Amino acid sequence: MGMWASLDAMWEMPAEKRIFGAVLLFSWTVYLWETFLAQRQRRIYKTTTHVPPELGQIMDSETFEKSRLYQLDKSTFSFWSGLYSEIEGTLILLFGGIPYLWRLSGRFCGYAGFGSEYEITQSLVFLLLATLFSALTGLPWSLYNTFVIEEKHGFNQQTLGFFMKDAIKKFIVTQCILLPVSSLLLYIIKIGGDYFFIYAWLFTLVVSLVLVTIYADYIAPLFDKFTPLPEGKLKQEIEVMAKSIDFPLTKVYVVEGKAACGYICIYTLGYNNNDGCKGLIFQSSQIYYFIPQKDNKDTSFLVPPNNNDGYNQKKKKKKKRNKKQGCKNEEVLAVLGHELGHWKLGHTVKNIIISQMNSFLCFFLFAILIGRKELFAAFGFYDSQPTLIGLLIIFQFIFSPYNEVLSFCLTVLSRRFEFQADAFAKKLGKAKDLYSALIKLNKDNLGFPVSDWLFSMWHYSHPPLLERLQALKSSKQD
Repeated sequence: MGMWASLDAMWEMPAEKRIFGAVLLFSWTVYLWETFLAQRQRRIYKTTTHVPPELGQIMDSETFEKSRLYQLDKSTFSFWSGLYSEIEGTLILLFGGIPYLWRLSGRFCGYAGFGSEYEITQSLVFLLLATLFSALTGLPWSLYNTFVIEEKHGFNQQTLGFFMKDAIKKFIVTQCILLPVSSLLLYIIKIGGDYFFIYAWLFTLVVSLVLVTIYADYIAPLFDKFTPLPEGKLKQEIEVMAKSIDFPLTKVYVVEGKAACGYICIYTLGYNNNDGCKGLIFQSSQIYYFIPQKDNKDTSFLVPPNNNDGYNQKKKKKKKRNKKQGCKNEEVLAVLGHELGHWKLGHTVKNIIISQMNSFLCFFLFAILIGRKELFAAFGFYDSQPTLIGLLIIFQFIFSPYNEVLSFCLTVLSRRFEFQADAFAKKLGKAKDLYSALIKLNKDNLGFPVSDWLFSMWHYSHPPLLERLQALKSSKQD
């Protein structure tokens, strides 16, 4: 009876209090669910202290132990950083951090001679202050992760000075994109009339396509070094492979991450992009290639080291570094076959279509909800309903349950795409080399090959290593 009485009392509350309570309840429910999953995976790290028999030929005991300890440290860090983030977000909501920051931005605008009628200007100041606050509160965690955890396990190659310089550069570049785009979006919503959601969606579609188009030529070079792949056997084989599936290849670059984190990763532009990592990207008619480690016997596409690239070379030599295997040309081509499979099978286009369908739906629902004053009142906005705040409330808080479900569905779809891309590489006759490349990449990145099934199902956008190897094994043996 007590429980039902409490529920009845909750429904008798004003609508804004019910909304606020539901947002906090859902946020902590998601956090507890994520913590539960993380603890299941952490138990795997703690209890799996020896290489399982099925992994005997894949990973040696020394690498297995290094990987286990690395993942344990990352798990501990993730727990504390996640707890801090959740508490910080809750306190911001409870103590009216959002309306306070809005009023503060209004005061700054007032000092500059802009009144309350300049809502878009105030919105840009709000965004600048909010992102600055987020960057500053996240900085200690990022520093600890880079210079304690990554340093301990041999992945960090940065000096403190370079880290700070890169962080400032990223913040400035972000503002140069975020503020103009946000101002135009808010203006379109203001003047768009009853069908503003269509114009807003079209605008975000154009912006996303423009950013994808210019990223490789104008944004990525601000952080990474791009060098044309030297003429040689590898480049010829890449061109032959691209031509065999009608991929419109025109350029091939080696990309060297100046803010290198010491990992080797392969990714497609716009998806699974890990900042600072060395990776393979293909976009339109351009391919960007990762640099293998210097101890790799196959050096046909190594780029001479640049001693003026922002590293502290003397200090780097003293650091404990993980000895990495890198990949031979044949294995590089096999991974490329997988990535080209994503293009040939239309995965990139399908992801864009799904993203834009979701974007249109969200803007449509936003158009329906933006007039609800109780949504603004729930977050402390009783006398005004700024458009930017409406976007923040609806997209970040009200859509949270939907976003969680969508994220899980996209994770499931991503794993399906990965298997399909592996199968495409198999059809190109690359099963054996892809098999060995996946093992090497996993070892070099200290990936732990044993997963809790529920954690894996919820989080892994790529299938676990053993599942991918099993799918490749039959072709590998043929």
